[in-house]
Amino acid sequence: MLRVLLFAATNLAIMAVLYVVLMLLGLDRSSSGGFLIMALMFGFGGSIISLFLSKWIAKRSMGVRIVEQPSTPFERWYLETVARQAQAAGIRMPEVGIFESPDPNAFATGWNRNDALVAVSTGLLQNMSRDEVEAVIGHEISHVANGDMVTLALVQGVLNTFVIVLSRVIGSVVDGMLRGQNSENSGPGIGYFVVSMIAQVLLSFLATMVVMWFSRYREFRADAGGANLAGRQSMINALKALQRQRDPQDLPAGEMAAFGISGKIGSLFSSHPPLEQRIAALEQGRG
Repeated sequence: MLRVLLFAATNLAIMAVLYVVLMLLGLDRSSSGGFLIMALMFGFGGSIISLFLSKWIAKRSMGVRIVEQPSTPFERWYLETVARQAQAAGIRMPEVGIFESPDPNAFATGWNRNDALVAVSTGLLQNMSRDEVEAVIGHEISHVANGDMVTLALVQGVLNTFVIVLSRVIGSVVDGMLRGQNSENSGPGIGYFVVSMIAQVLLSFLATMVVMWFSRYREFRADAGGANLAGRQSMINALKALQRQRDPQDLPAGEMAAFGISGKIGSLFSSHPPLEQRIAALEQGRG
């Protein structure tokens, strides 16, 4: 969850800055061909920059301590486990980290499969057995090996481009309707700028839903990868351990609670499928 949320938040922040630049420079009012080129550049610019910054932002925002030289038997086991799984998955050894958090969590990020970071929380280490931790690590290694961050960036880039183009189209249509056909001023009015901004915000929420759906789909593949690397039962046990520590009445994503979003609406913004679905997929051999 952390991996996707950090990426999405960074992308939205960058897109907001690029939107202001687009408006100030008047690039959204250029010719159709020029505007489409700029929309592609700005749309993919937000996701690509987010991808390249993902590891740096994750380290600093989560306070990740990189384990380079093990100082405890556990850290030695941790490094050896990541190294063994990375070799089995056919990727270069990622950076290995630990971050302080009472919640059991882990993430993997990085701009490509051979320059990644895998980190686990202290809460996860305190509440899971080594077999379960190994399965969680396998899950994260599988995200890296599957190229999920790169694929996510490409999906986000396409969606960003659609958001930029469609918001301007909607702004132009509404602005034309408000000013009427007999307006002497051929340039865009205030309605264009206001409606474009509102449309971009609303369309960005819809785009986020698509990104989160994609993330949920990829979680099943990462679970299958974790099962291959650490054993199917260990992966199932790790998911059940997470399930035991979460109130079944909790919202699909902790971040949604602050906004009072629940039920099916909240699930649209969840980056992970329900744990019971993931467990069932593994138990039925679909993972």
